[in-house]
Amino acid sequence: MVTSANENRTHMSDLPFSTVPQHVAIIMDGNGRWASARGLPRTMGHRKGVEAVRETVRAAGDIGVKYLTLFAFSSENWRRPETEVTDLLGLLKAFIRRDLAELHRQNVRIRVIGDRNNLRSDILPLLIEAEDTTRANTALTLVIAFNYGSRDEIGRAVVSLAKDVEAGRLRAQDITPALIDARLDTAGIPDPDLIIRTSGEERLSNFLLWQAAYSEFMFVPDYWPDFSRDLFLSALERYAARDRRFGGLSVKPAAAVS
Repeated sequence: MVTSANENRTHMSDLPFSTVPQHVAIIMDGNGRWASARGLPRTMGHRKGVEAVRETVRAAGDIGVKYLTLFAFSSENWRRPETEVTDLLGLLKAFIRRDLAELHRQNVRIRVIGDRNNLRSDILPLLIEAEDTTRANTALTLVIAFNYGSRDEIGRAVVSLAKDVEAGRLRAQDITPALIDARLDTAGIPDPDLIIRTSGEERLSNFLLWQAAYSEFMFVPDYWPDFSRDLFLSALERYAARDRRFGGLSVKPAAAVS
């Protein structure tokens, strides 16, 4: 269960930095390697990873992050051994069944991105229930990327626009980046300010490719099951020290040269 929101809370006034990203996205990597390093089956790494999810969701809500996107299951993960896929799906179902009520009480809104076509009949209703139950909530929006791949997402958006052009509802020359944004799974969600990947790997792995155009990246060596509130706050402190220019000039004063 998600613990009480009053336990171990961190408020903005307690933070050593003042800039909190509106949207943080996380590639939760290293569950299997965490387990292997301890002589445990990979499934134990995934189970331990769920605990890190709970702690990170609580921390994000406590400090004022508005959107937290978690890469839960990629469209390429179906290639993994069937037993591991079954376990991953089971953990997702268990998380929704066990934690949905508490997340709802904490005013968390859940949104799911990814291809919903041909999803298993025991998964899709749970995802829809989570979204519908929390639709009116106004605190943290927890975005779960499930059966998600960015190239697939962009491809589906392009097909949607092409159909409108073919039907005469849209002129090709009127297609803009904003219009493409509106056809993506993330429509209405601001682009991530910060993308964190655990386990030391330094790649996006087909995650939010369009949306990451001006995101800050942070690669941490810790495996996802070891990702804690303190590591999350440390990443946000490092983010706050960065100079985001979005193609323009720095707004921070240059350091004095002695």
